[in-house]
Formats: sequence, C-alpha cells, structure tokens
Amino acid sequence: MTEKKKGAVNTGDAERPALPATSWAVLGLLSFGEELSGYDLKKRSDWSLHFFYWSPSFSQIYGELKRLEKVGYVSSRMVAQETGNRDKRVYVITDEGMAAVRHWACEAPVEPPVLKHGVMLRLWLGHLLEADRMREVLGRHREYAETMRQRAEVDVAGTHADEAWAYPSLVLKWSERYYTAERDLADAMLADLEERDRRHL
Repeated sequence: MTEKKKGAVNTGDAERPALPATSWAVLGLLSFGEELSGYDLKKRSDWSLHFFYWSPSFSQIYGELKRLEKVGYVSSRMVAQETGNRDKRVYVITDEGMAAVRHWACEAPVEPPVLKHGVMLRLWLGHLLEADRMREVLGRHREYAETMRQRAEVDVAGTHADEAWAYPSLVLKWSERYYTAERDLADAMLADLEERDRRHL
C-alpha cells in the first residue's frame, strides 16, 4: 500500500488535497456556475456568507483562488473590460473542482458551531463595569442585530427570482431569524438588567 501524500484526503474516488474552510467557501461561491472575478466573489461573500460564517478579505480570496487553480479546481482567463480599464482575471470552477466541493458538502464532517459572543463575555464581567456601560454595550449590540436583520430581509427578497439561489435563500431566511433572535435577546437582557437594578436599590 502506498503512503498518502501529506495534506491529501481520500474522497472515495480520488486522492485530493486537504483544503481550509476558506477554500471551500470560495469554491462554493463558484459552484453556482458563473465566471467571476475576485472582486465579484468578494461582493457575493459580503452579500451571502457574512450573515452566517464570515466574509473573506480580498487578499484571502485571491490567495485561495491561486491555491484552487494550482490544484486544478478552478481555471482562469483574462478578459477585456468594456469601460476601458485594464483587463481583469475571471475564474470558473472545473469539473474536478465541482466534484470536490460536492463531495466535501456531502461527506466532510460538519463541525458544530462555536459561539464566541464578545457582548456576553463583556456582560459576564459586569461586576467590573458600571451599569450604564453594560446598557451601552447591549444597546449597540441590539442596533447591530437589527441592522443585520434588515439587511438579511432585503437580501432574501433579492433571491426569489433566481432558482439557482434557492438554498442560499433559505440560509438568508435563517439569518434573518437569527438576528431577530439576537435583537430580542438583547432586549430581554436589558430588561434583566433593569430588574436587577430595581432589586438592588
């Protein structure tokens, strides 16, 4: 039996390189079949991924595109722009890349979400803070959650006409509900703080 190359994974039909989550996210954005530039991919990730995972930076996206092209999961070409600006490089997923991301989505272990809630960590240290500061932290978080809820609501509406985005649309609906819950939890915590203050008068 031959030894596997370091960093490779056996996907059942071929030995493929192990990739970080960012690679799979970028490849996933390309799996909808469009030819996209790095700038296009950044816009798509800001529109969709950032609600529930994270939005890679431009440097991360371009780094992953180079990695994906090196292993044969995407191909690229230069195209002239109608505006007269310099040519841009666009990327498209290859058949091998589509097979790899499909296998990853179906077979790779799904890691449970790890909650790292900076607001709750700050409130956990409430004995070190003034009451007004705690309310300020919660108030800002409530505003953030409501802003994200509204953005998700708008983006959900923008997916209805495109059947290719049916499943991202479902995730955007989940995102809207999630940020609604975050907003409501902030309201409940503010009420809890008010009740605590009354008890300690």
